[in-house]
Amino acid sequence: MTEYDAIIIGTGQAGPALARRLAGLGMQVAIVERGRFGGTCVNTGCTPTKTLVASAYAAHLARGGADYGFSAGDIKVDMKRVKARKDYVVGLSNGGVERSLKNLENCRVYEAHARFVSPREVQVGSEVLTSDWIFINVGGHAAVPDIPGLDQVDYLTNSSILDIDFLPRHLLVLGGSYIGLEFGQMYRRFGSEATIVQRGTRLVSREDEDVSAAITDILTQEGITVVTDTKCLRIDKQGDDIIMTVDGRGSSELRGSHLLIATGRRPNTDDLGLDRAGVKRDEHGYIVVDDELRTSVPGIWALGDCNGKGAFTHTSWNDYEIVAANLANLFDGETRRVSDRIPAYALYIDPPLGRVGMTEADVRKRGRPALIGKLAMEDVSRALEKSETAGFMKILVDAETKEILGASFLGSSGDEAIHCVLDTMYAKAPYTLLKRAMHIHPTVAEFIPVMLDDLVPLPGSGTG
Repeated sequence: MTEYDAIIIGTGQAGPALARRLAGLGMQVAIVERGRFGGTCVNTGCTPTKTLVASAYAAHLARGGADYGFSAGDIKVDMKRVKARKDYVVGLSNGGVERSLKNLENCRVYEAHARFVSPREVQVGSEVLTSDWIFINVGGHAAVPDIPGLDQVDYLTNSSILDIDFLPRHLLVLGGSYIGLEFGQMYRRFGSEATIVQRGTRLVSREDEDVSAAITDILTQEGITVVTDTKCLRIDKQGDDIIMTVDGRGSSELRGSHLLIATGRRPNTDDLGLDRAGVKRDEHGYIVVDDELRTSVPGIWALGDCNGKGAFTHTSWNDYEIVAANLANLFDGETRRVSDRIPAYALYIDPPLGRVGMTEADVRKRGRPALIGKLAMEDVSRALEKSETAGFMKILVDAETKEILGASFLGSSGDEAIHCVLDTMYAKAPYTLLKRAMHIHPTVAEFIPVMLDDLVPLPGSGTG
């Protein structure tokens, strides 16, 4: 049995940063990784997918060269080179994480699977490690639904699709949210036919209806078939085709060459021995944590995707910041909490969607008087100059306190411009502060004050 000051299970976004911080304080740290270093973001999430999105964007832009005054000829995508570029970028990232941890003073790296033996003991291979502080950062994996026939076909997930170096003739995508939409558009731009199948009545149903409608319009204009309000009944293989039998507006069949399952994620908590440690999980397998990310067992914390508190790289990093600050007063000496953060995320189709705070539906549920401002991207000069006029921006404001409640920016640079709003929200400043700011021209962000100068009552919010 080997004793450490801290044991960290997993090397996703939160784990390595926490290891560096604790080791830097002179603590003896063990960090355990059973697979590739860097976790979901580096290996099967943000880094590879956004690298592929960039390649797809370049091909799409080249095909539209005539709109910019040039011709690039017949655009052919070499998927082997696309994958090689992705692999190179991923290798830089996960290799960097691995080297930094293995060269970290006061830190020992274990490459094996970790399982709890007791609340203070973790078995790693043939060795048992013990510590009063244990941090779980094990991430998640693709959730695969129970569909008759699915186990008889070679379906793809968000992880396995990253390994292919060829172009699917027709990609069927089951799931109309973030993963499904990004891969659907990406492969359509590479040259595949693409069909997205969504069980709900609209794509990305967590967003407002106008956002869902605009996203659907963007995808269909690129030749993607979008099928909503449809349940997949079974999957079959017929020759070189995969057949999806669906029940929507009458039963029918959808035919493609490959199938991507994009129906959500599950935490990697099934094989950690959490029951032997007494760590509680919820009905979805997520580790139950409090506002400071402490589990049901004192001395054990859960960070990142496995705690169900965000499932984004930035929320995982913020988990690290919260835990590190509360353990060692490394920042302001104040307690930090999960509830302090404002929901913020992006959908990386092109153009991207940047989202912060509440939706219109959220605001209406509050029943508080609210104001809304909205601006079409075709009225934004920077977007017009780039011929990227799809989408719109909208912002929601509390009519009484003047604080910003939320915003949705679907359009060129929407994922970047949204931070002007997010920072103002964290400052708890009135919208008038942002309204009076002088922004640089020509940018997308300069039109935020324009929206704020033309606010109107939000229907159904208690303003009338």
